[in-house]
Amino acid sequence: MKKTIILTLSICLFTIGIASAQIIPNFSFGVKGGLNYASFPSNGVFNNSNRAGYLAGFWARVGGLGFNFQPELYLTSKNINVNAPNEPENKAKFTSIDVPLLLGGKIGAFGLGGRFYGGPVLSFAVNKDQSVTDATGNATSLRYKDANYGFQIGAGVDISSFSVDLRYEGGLNKIAYGDGNSHTRVNVFSLALAYKLFSL
Repeated sequence: MKKTIILTLSICLFTIGIASAQIIPNFSFGVKGGLNYASFPSNGVFNNSNRAGYLAGFWARVGGLGFNFQPELYLTSKNINVNAPNEPENKAKFTSIDVPLLLGGKIGAFGLGGRFYGGPVLSFAVNKDQSVTDATGNATSLRYKDANYGFQIGAGVDISSFSVDLRYEGGLNKIAYGDGNSHTRVNVFSLALAYKLFSL
């Protein structure tokens, strides 16, 4: 009889914990940082290789009923090597302010769980550095627009106040390069560690 009561109470507490974690509206705010890996598809003329970059910024999360809206704001550096025939390697660095607007869901309770999400991302260029001479730059220059648009999809794991996110970002508008007649989309994979500063 005692075992039955203890088991029933345990199930009730677990159910209440899941319900409170997914039904009651909540707000969280935190910081994040991590690495990204930009992919710039080759087109038969330019041979491109990928380089690691970084991201650092803030996130917020408003949720209820097991779903949440997560806007973010972070500084990101996307780095790519572009090689033209008979030309030195062009190391391009795009520094931008990225603003993902993500919708997602959560499974789990008591500070441990998994997340999945997706949504649009706006990217505003801060600088577009390329370490090449003017002549070579004209041949392999990347015309990274002041505003670019893309989408992100990903998943993450929450452990207490920490989260680990793995994402894929695909560009929606194309970037011109070379003589301006060639265009492509930049794709980015990122791995970030987030920390929740507070929640309401």
